[in-house]
Amino acid sequence: MGQYDHLTAQMNLFYHDVTQDQHKLKHTTLEKGQICVAFSPALKCWCRAKVEAVITDSVSCQVRCFLVDRGQQLVVPSDQVRVAMPDFLLLPFWVQRFHLSGVKPIRLLVSVNEEKVCANDELVAKKFAYYSKDPAAGSGLDDEDRKPAMLSSSILNHVVNYTKPLPKPIPQDEFTITEKDTNSDVTAENLPDIQSSSSFEASAAESDCTEETDSSLAAALTKNISLFKFLKFLNPQSIFNQTASPLLTTVSENRLLEWLNPEPLKADDSEDVEVAPAVDPQKDLHLVHSVFPLEPCQSLDDTPITDQLRRLIQRKQLYSLSPADRYSWPAVARGCNTLIVSPNAEQPISYLPPLLTHILQNSIYSSLTSSTGPIVVVVCPGWQKTQAIFDLLEETKVSNSLHPMIINVGVKKDEAKSVKIPKNCLLIITTPFSFVRVLSHHCFLFLRMYHLVLDEADQLFTLAPEQMTTILQHFQKVVSSEDKATCPQQIVAVSKQWTSEMEELLTGHMPHPSIIITIPEEAALYANLQQIILMSLESSKINVLLGTLDFTPDVGQKTLIITSSPREADDVFEAVRNKSAFCMMSHEGLTHEFDFVVQQWKKNIGPGTHVVLVTTNECLKCLGILDATCVVHYGFPSSPRKFGSRLFSMVKNFRNLTTPDKVDTGHHLAKSVLLISERNARHVVGVLRYLGRTGAPLPPELCSFAQSVTAAREDQKTNKPLCSHLKSFGACRDSSVCPDRHSWNPNLDKSELPASGVIEVVPLFIKTASVFYGHIVTKEENDFGSLAAAMTLFYADKKPGATEVLAGALYAVQEEKDVHRVKVLSIPDRGDRLFFSVFVQFIDVGKREEVKAHQLLQLPEQFQSVPGQAVEIIVCRVKPADSERDWHPKVTRAISQKIKGLQHRVRVVLTLGNTVFADPMVRVTQVPGMKTLINEYSLQSEILSSGMAESNPEHINLLKALCHADSAASSNDLSVSSNSVISLENRIQAEEEALTEAFRAAEVRNLRAAADRPKLELLLHPSVRWYQSTDSLTVTLKLSNPEAPSCQFSSDRVVFRGRVDSKWYEANLELHRNIDTDRCSWKLKANEPVLTLLKETPTCWEKLVKAKNIFVSYDLDHFEEDDDRMCNGQSFVEDIGEHNFYVNSETDSDSD
Repeated sequence: MGQYDHLTAQMNLFYHDVTQDQHKLKHTTLEKGQICVAFSPALKCWCRAKVEAVITDSVSCQVRCFLVDRGQQLVVPSDQVRVAMPDFLLLPFWVQRFHLSGVKPIRLLVSVNEEKVCANDELVAKKFAYYSKDPAAGSGLDDEDRKPAMLSSSILNHVVNYTKPLPKPIPQDEFTITEKDTNSDVTAENLPDIQSSSSFEASAAESDCTEETDSSLAAALTKNISLFKFLKFLNPQSIFNQTASPLLTTVSENRLLEWLNPEPLKADDSEDVEVAPAVDPQKDLHLVHSVFPLEPCQSLDDTPITDQLRRLIQRKQLYSLSPADRYSWPAVARGCNTLIVSPNAEQPISYLPPLLTHILQNSIYSSLTSSTGPIVVVVCPGWQKTQAIFDLLEETKVSNSLHPMIINVGVKKDEAKSVKIPKNCLLIITTPFSFVRVLSHHCFLFLRMYHLVLDEADQLFTLAPEQMTTILQHFQKVVSSEDKATCPQQIVAVSKQWTSEMEELLTGHMPHPSIIITIPEEAALYANLQQIILMSLESSKINVLLGTLDFTPDVGQKTLIITSSPREADDVFEAVRNKSAFCMMSHEGLTHEFDFVVQQWKKNIGPGTHVVLVTTNECLKCLGILDATCVVHYGFPSSPRKFGSRLFSMVKNFRNLTTPDKVDTGHHLAKSVLLISERNARHVVGVLRYLGRTGAPLPPELCSFAQSVTAAREDQKTNKPLCSHLKSFGACRDSSVCPDRHSWNPNLDKSELPASGVIEVVPLFIKTASVFYGHIVTKEENDFGSLAAAMTLFYADKKPGATEVLAGALYAVQEEKDVHRVKVLSIPDRGDRLFFSVFVQFIDVGKREEVKAHQLLQLPEQFQSVPGQAVEIIVCRVKPADSERDWHPKVTRAISQKIKGLQHRVRVVLTLGNTVFADPMVRVTQVPGMKTLINEYSLQSEILSSGMAESNPEHINLLKALCHADSAASSNDLSVSSNSVISLENRIQAEEEALTEAFRAAEVRNLRAAADRPKLELLLHPSVRWYQSTDSLTVTLKLSNPEAPSCQFSSDRVVFRGRVDSKWYEANLELHRNIDTDRCSWKLKANEPVLTLLKETPTCWEKLVKAKNIFVSYDLDHFEEDDDRMCNGQSFVEDIGEHNFYVNSETDSDSD
C-alpha cells in the first residue's frame, strides 16, 4: 500500500510539473492495450492506465482507459493522457482481472404493443451500437448471446477505423468523421462490416445491415468531401476556407483512404520531425549571465571546436559535454571573458578545446608579429596540474602550432633569471609563484599575453592572493596599451567554488563577461544574498516566522515558505493566512492546483503587496518559481545542495555582475531566512559550514555545537591510520574531508622504537623527498641482514608457489636476486580470470605495489614469526614551497639517488607507532685511515637547496602539542572499547540535548529582556534611507512624528529609539567606518528623523553599516547628486608634468 501511495505521489509531482515539456509527454498515437498515465478528475491524481478505446467526435478526442491500480474505467480527453515513464512501471499492476465461469449475458426483450422486440437488435439497427464478441469468449458464449457495444452518446455520424496520430479538434458546426468506441481493438479487424464478417454468418439480417452501413458510409464520405471542395471553389478567400477546409479535407480524404485500404498509410515525413525545444538553463538550476546571447550546444557535433579536436574527443572518448560546457564553450570560442563554476572544473578538457580553437583560428594571426613571447598563459595551483595540462596538449596534437612549455621555478637564487623561453613558444603553463618570479626578471617576454587562463581559480586566490594580484595587474597593463587595442583580450577563469575575490576579478579585469554557474549553492553565493539565521524552539517556530514576515512592505514582495511535509505546510498556511490576504499553499496532496498557483504567483504586484506561498521541498521543483524575493526555510535543508536549490527560486533577483556601471547601494532585494530548531541538530554542521562562506553572522551556540559534533565524528576515526600529511608537515590539507585520523591514539601510536637519541638508519624505499622507509642498524644484531640471507638460501633451490591467496596473509616475492616478504592487502574480484594481480606491502622495505598472483611464494613459518623490519622515517622542518601539497618529482628523485641504500645518522625527536621523526638526518663518513668522522651533508639542507622547499619550523611543535593535548584528554577516559561507536552516538545525543538547552536559555533571555522593557513587547526596526557627500552622511528614518525620541552617537555606532502608534522602534546601526561624534546631530525634517553624521575621514563609503541589514537602503533620489560630488564623478588632480601644465585625470574618452 505504501509503495503505491508513494508511486502516485511521484507521478502527480512529475506530470503536474509546470517546467516539464508537455509536448514530449503526450502520445502521438494511441492504440488498444497501450499502457499510459491518465488524469482522473474524480480522484484528482494521475493513474496508470491501459487504453481500451479511442473515441473522436466533432469537438474532441477521448480515450477510454482502465485504471490498472484501481480497477475503474475512465473516459478522459486525449490531452489528459501522458506517456508512462519507465520508472513508473517498476511496480506490478495492483488490480488483477478475474472471470466468473458458467455465467452468460442475456438477450434483452421488451414488449411494444404486445409484440416482443429484442433491444439488442434495435440498438444495432439504429446504429447506436454494434455486435462484438467478449474477449473472454473462451467461456462458451453463444452467437445469439452477443451483447451490443454502446457507442459514445455524442456520436451522431458514421463510424470508421483510425490508427493515425490524434487529430486536432474541429469546430462543432463543421462536418467531421467520428471514430468507434470499442471495448476491443482500435484496428479495422474488429469491425465486422469491414473485414471479419465470417464470425457473423449466422445472421443474414446483420450482414445486410452491415452492407447498408458500408455503402452509406462511403456515400456520405464522398458527398461531403465533394461538398467542401465545391465550397472552396466558390469562396476561396473565406475564413472557412482558409482555416477549416484544408484541414478538414485532408482529414476526410485520409480517413476515406484508410477505410478503403485498411493498411496503415505512411504519414508525411515532415510530421515526424521533432523540433528540439529551447534549452532553459534556469529550469536545470543553471545560472547564465552574459552580455552576449549564448546559444547552448546540444551535442559534441555542434560545438564550436575544430574537427581535429572533435574527432580526437570522439575517438578516444575523452569527454562528454557537461551542462556548463554547453554554454561556456560558445563563449570561450568567441573570445569572451568567461567565468565558469561547475563540478567538473578540475578537468582541463572542460575548457581547453574551445580555447585552443579560438587561439588557432584567430589569436595566432591577429597577434602582433613585431613582438615575441607567448600569447597564452595558463596559471595552475600546483605542479601536478601543469603536467596534466601539458600532457593533454600533447595528446591533442597542438604542440606543433603552439609549442607549449611548463615553467616551474623554485626559490633558488637566479633560477628565474636563467629561464629561457623559445621564440616559437606561444603557450606557457605555470603556477602563480613561478610566474611572478619569471615576470620579475623577464616581463618584456610577456608583452603579447592576450589570453590568461586561471585553472581552479578558487585555489589560486586562496593559496597565492598577492601573486594573483601581480599577475592580473601585468595582464591589465598589456591589454590596455594603445597598440594592443585590436588584439584579442580574454580571461578564462574556471573554479569549483565561488569566492569573494572573483567579484573583483569580474568587475576589475573582465569587461563584458559571460558567467556560467551550474552549482545552485555557488550561484547563491555569487548573488550575495542576505542571509538571516534565527534560532527557535520547535514549539515557537511559527511565532518566530510570523515576526519575520513584513505583510505591508514598501515594495512588492514574493515570499516562499518551504516546509518539510504536507502536514507542516498545512499548519504554517493556517497561521500565515490569518495575517496575509495573499497566501497560497501547494504540497503533494494539491498537485492538481499547481497551474492555478503558478498563474496567481506570476501576476504583477504593486507596493504594499506581499504574496506568500507555503510549499514543500518536493513541490518547489515542480512549480518553476524563479522570481521570489524571499525564501524562508521553515523546514531545515539537510544539505548545502538542497539549500542552494531552494535559493535558486530567487534567481531572477540575483545580482548580475555582467551589467557594467552598476552601483551597489547596499540594498539587497533577495534574502534568505533560515529557522533552526533543536530538531535540526543532525544536519546543522554542513549547512553552517556553507553559511560561514556567506559572511553572515552565526549564532555562537550553533558554532559551539558544530565544533562538538565535528570533534565527535573525528573520534569515530580512532581505528584509522594517522593522517600522512599531518605527520609529514604538521597539519592536514582539509580535515573535514580527510578519511584518516587527526588525533593521538594510545593504542595505535604507542611505539617501541627509541623516542630520543641518535640512531643509524638505512633508507630502502623513498616515498617522497622527506618520507622514506628503511631499517634501523644496531650493533648488537642485524635482523634484517640475517633474515635476507636465510630467505635467499631457502629459495635458492626450490620456489613453492602459493596454493591459495588470502588477504592479510604473508607470502614471499622474488625481485631479481632478492627475496622479500609481502603482506597481501587486497584481492580484486578475479571472476573467471586465471591470472590476476594483488596489492601487497613489502613489510621489510615499506613499499606498496601490485604483483602478479602467480609470483607469490609460500612463506615458511620460521620466516613469518619475524616482525616486519621496515620503519617509516620522516625528516622534520621542511615542506614544499609555494603552498604545494606534495613534493615535486624532481626533488624526490634527486633525494632518492643521494640517500637510497646508504647509512645515515639520525637524531630522534619523536616516535609515533612505527614512525620515527628525524631532526636532523646527516650522512656521516669516516676519513680513510683515520678515526675522524665528517658530516658529508644534511638531508634538510639538501632538500632546501633544491629550490622547491621551504623551512617548516613549527612541524615538531605542532605534533607534540597534538600528542600532549590528546593524551591529556584520553587520560580522563577509561579506555577505548569496542563499543566506542555507541558511546560516540551517545555523545552526539548529549550535544543535541545541550543545544536544546541553549535554545531554551536563549528564548528565556529574550522573554526576560522583553519583560524588562516597560510596555515594550516588541522592538521594531524602522526603514532607513541614506546618502552621502564627501565629508558627511545623511540618514533618514521612516518614522512619522516619533514620540519620546532619543539618539546616541558613538564613533562606530548610532542608536535611535522612538515610539509611533504605541509601537517602539529602534535603529541600532553599526557603521561601516568611524564618524566624528562631536559634530553629529539629528532633527525632525518633514516629520521624520534626519541624522547628519560627519565622517572622521573624508572618503567615499561603499555602504553605511558593516553587516547586511534588510532595513537599510540607499536613497536613490540623491544618487545623481552624489555622482557629481563623490569619487565616481569627475575629479581634478594636480599633475603639472614636465611642461608645467595641469592635466585632467579623467575624461570622457573611450580609451579610459
